[in-house]
Amino acid sequence: MTVALVGVVVVSHSRRLADAAVELAMQMVHGDPPPIRIAAGMPDGGLGTDATAVMEAITAADAGAGVVVLVDLGSAVLSAEMAVELLDDSAPDLRVVPAPFVEGLLAATVRAASGATLDEVALEAARSLTPKLQALGAGPGPESVDTDDDWHADSFDEATLPNPAGLHARPAATVASEAAKYDAEVRLIHHRGGSVPATTPIGLATLNARMGDDLRVEARGPQAAEAVAAIIAMIRGGFGEIDPNAQPPAAPAPAQPLGVSAGRVVGQVHKLTEPMTAPPEHDRVPANAVDAEIATLGGALSAVIDEYRRRAELSAPQAADILQATATLAGDSTLVDAAAGLIRARGMDAPNAFWQAANHVAQSMTDVGGMVAERAVDLADIRDRVVSHLLGIPMPGVVDPGHPFILVARDLAPSETATLDGNTCLAIVTAEGGPTSHTSILARSMGIPAVVGCSRALDIADGTVVLVDGRTGEVIEDPDEDQRAGARTSRAPLRPLEAPGRTADGTPVSLLANVGSGGNATFAARANAEGIGLFRTEFCFLDRAVEPSVSDQVQAYSEVLGAFPGAHVVVRTLDAGSDKPMAFLPMPEEPNPALGVRGYRTSRTHQPMLERQLDAIVTASTASGTDGWVMAPMISTAAEAHDFAALARSRGVTTVGVMIETPSAALQAADILSEVDFVSIGTNDLTQYCMGVDRQAVGLGDLQDPWQPGVLRLLKIIGDAGRASGKPVGVCGEAAADPTLAPVLIGLGVSSLSMSPRSLQSVAEALSEVTVEQCRAAADAAVAATTASGARDAVRAALA
Repeated sequence: MTVALVGVVVVSHSRRLADAAVELAMQMVHGDPPPIRIAAGMPDGGLGTDATAVMEAITAADAGAGVVVLVDLGSAVLSAEMAVELLDDSAPDLRVVPAPFVEGLLAATVRAASGATLDEVALEAARSLTPKLQALGAGPGPESVDTDDDWHADSFDEATLPNPAGLHARPAATVASEAAKYDAEVRLIHHRGGSVPATTPIGLATLNARMGDDLRVEARGPQAAEAVAAIIAMIRGGFGEIDPNAQPPAAPAPAQPLGVSAGRVVGQVHKLTEPMTAPPEHDRVPANAVDAEIATLGGALSAVIDEYRRRAELSAPQAADILQATATLAGDSTLVDAAAGLIRARGMDAPNAFWQAANHVAQSMTDVGGMVAERAVDLADIRDRVVSHLLGIPMPGVVDPGHPFILVARDLAPSETATLDGNTCLAIVTAEGGPTSHTSILARSMGIPAVVGCSRALDIADGTVVLVDGRTGEVIEDPDEDQRAGARTSRAPLRPLEAPGRTADGTPVSLLANVGSGGNATFAARANAEGIGLFRTEFCFLDRAVEPSVSDQVQAYSEVLGAFPGAHVVVRTLDAGSDKPMAFLPMPEEPNPALGVRGYRTSRTHQPMLERQLDAIVTASTASGTDGWVMAPMISTAAEAHDFAALARSRGVTTVGVMIETPSAALQAADILSEVDFVSIGTNDLTQYCMGVDRQAVGLGDLQDPWQPGVLRLLKIIGDAGRASGKPVGVCGEAAADPTLAPVLIGLGVSSLSMSPRSLQSVAEALSEVTVEQCRAAADAAVAATTASGARDAVRAALA
């Protein structure tokens, strides 16, 4: 039986205005539209209104459920009133609504299309201006709209909005239409825009919900659960606006190729087979098979997670850390819940549902930008493996051509990079990615030269002989003999540190390693590192859904500390937040996470967790007989340094330090050193915050350079404070591994350098050729320069 819909009559002075308003309103309707009639303009095409035309429009719009009349201004109101007087006793029940013309028409049309009653349509139109007033700050706050102090939700759920344009008018109308289908009162809640009824399209559109925002759907009534599930599925599905076959956008490539792992090699190009570009044809799942389809998806996802973990067990330490993290990402409930929602709501089959869900999450990560955007390639790898498993086709991966090669790809997922054989893969060149992508991190840890952001990489033909310089970013096709000079054609072996670090005049410089696990520490010991300058404890947390117990932490830390018994080991407390989210550590929604709650700042709301970590570090240090120093990341003030030192000492830490990663901390280095026993400089973040440029921003490589005079002058302030206090100052950022910059750092007052184990010997050789006085002269020359290139030139001249 067809339900009669409330009719709508549009009265306006301008026919063109009325036509445009109706066209806009009809764009919001999903399904059968209500009867709409226009009474606008004069018969000769001029401006004006005609009462007789209005009366005829009301009669034509009546389908048995009544008519709502929307008017623009002035005589339109008079014409509408006169038309009502002209109607006879058989006239339909009608309302002339004092609503804003466009907003009222949109609200009335969408509400009428949902089958609402005449009074409901009239009320919706009449209050359509209120959300707009609130959004502009000219009306009562959102809390006053339909506020019910006795409101209680019978069902609720949350979803992240994936639409690039946010919750604009069309999806808002879709929600309103869907909500009206259920015997339930439904609301949408947004942290910024308040709470509005889900049947109010204008109110929904003015919630100001943007892509990446979380929306909470609440409902009460007999069909509350069904209503919530349907709307959540629509939100997660992007309201059909996002192409399910689209590839997730990759992080933009730098303007110029970027060398991210040093080494100069020559070899033949071997291209990675391109990953899947689209899912198979969509198969509809019958209602009675939905649960089985969701179970099949769960099985495929479990198999892929198990495969990641199996690969982790067979991989080198740092690769294992990243593969474990990818396994954790694959197990995130956001993915499977979104896919399951598509299966339930749309009858979509598992391969297509997971393809679309993974793409939406990847889109959100890309839009966050920076290092988070570089994780989008991990989602694509997870997606391809799950879909391949569901379809029973071979998994994506690197096929060894049987001879040494230079791997060229658009980008590499962790599972692909981690399984490369460093004896046959001479170098990696990718068209996308950045210096902290997994490709870059793993290439450095494996000693494979790598260049990322080489936009022409995919144009190089298979079998072409190329030269790759992982320091300069050069990728040269068919190099001549002069260009080949000094390049390798086989893998460079690990060069262990031959002797403790010291300058030519015998001044000691501790050369330490950066590690993230027991396996990393074992490799660092093989490289003869003098100790550990940075133990990234967060790598022990990445694959955990809940916070590790103190005993679990003691075991993990003991594996690292045990590799350097009695040696100098610096342990950094949990550096969570920004690009290292932890499942058990909820973070507030932030437009720029790098400037928000991260590092030590998490203790503002989770201090007991920090206390438990300190207890575990002290226990592991005591048991291993290691000189465990402990430092906190992301310290910005002397007060924070004081508070951390007091807490750490109260838990039994004997040597307490902090990281200096912000200009504020650098400028207060003397005050901070009065509170702690040592500081360590994170040059990657210090450069980012000093120069005001994201570490992954494209086309800004000159500003991401630690040789920038602004960064060097901050380093001098820290070094001077260290000398004055007589306390150690270390560097554990990428700058420590630069043999050219190392003498400058020593001249600035740095006493230890911590880096990848493969860089130790080359830095030691650079330091062994210069005296402390030469280092100081080089530092003075660098600080006096006005450009990064000028600083490099000045140092070369000073050390010549």
